[in-house]
Amino acid sequence: MDVNADLAEGFGRWELGDDTALLDIVSSANVACGFHAGDPKTLRAACSGAAMRGVAVGAQVGYRDLAGFGRRFIEMDPAELVDEVIYQIGALDALARVAGTAVTYVKPHGALYNTIVSHTGQAEAVVEAVRRFRPGMAVLGLPGSEWLRLAGESGLSTHREAFADRAYTPEGTLVPRGRPGAVLHDPEVIADRCLRIVRRQPIEAVDGTPLSLSPDSICVHGDTPDAVGIARTVRRKLAEQGTPIEPFAPPPRSLVAD
Repeated sequence: MDVNADLAEGFGRWELGDDTALLDIVSSANVACGFHAGDPKTLRAACSGAAMRGVAVGAQVGYRDLAGFGRRFIEMDPAELVDEVIYQIGALDALARVAGTAVTYVKPHGALYNTIVSHTGQAEAVVEAVRRFRPGMAVLGLPGSEWLRLAGESGLSTHREAFADRAYTPEGTLVPRGRPGAVLHDPEVIADRCLRIVRRQPIEAVDGTPLSLSPDSICVHGDTPDAVGIARTVRRKLAEQGTPIEPFAPPPRSLVAD
């Protein structure tokens, strides 16, 4: 099983999350691309840390929305969204290559992630951007989403994701952050739920409905309080049951940092 987390979400002197600690735990790093968070120095540092540890680097693309942390929907012309996503992947890939690795997958962030669950036009635009950047590239998203459906049809390598620290609706989508109980906080409870997910056992949706998930990766949000403690507990419990932690889109071995 892959364990991923969002990294490089600080900006300038403003810091968010503990990238160094999380890189010692996760197998894949969703690195911000400067649109919802992150600056070049922060992005390059995260890529360097990932390269040193053999952690896969994913481009966490989003809306151009620093003030809203990429969590506000933006109505966009599809052609413009294609260009903005290509720009973000390319910028991060350049920094990753200087660090001795490369972007091996794409995972949308925040409002864009949730929008392309059902918004066909924007999902098509993000798929087109990834396909144009690298045909067959790996992508990560919510099971049953338009994003993964269209990505698979275009020849991209699709991978399903579950969230360790987020509540689910009965339909399998995420409970909006503004609602009570949307974010989970108890590391032991979260880790036990992750064990059920890995064992392909149902978990409870927010209303108590059984919900079955079959992910390739489990996400711990880097900005969740005690994200490091949560990720560490999840990894420990998975290891105790004999589940190897490894990236679904492994980093290249041939690149060497300058």
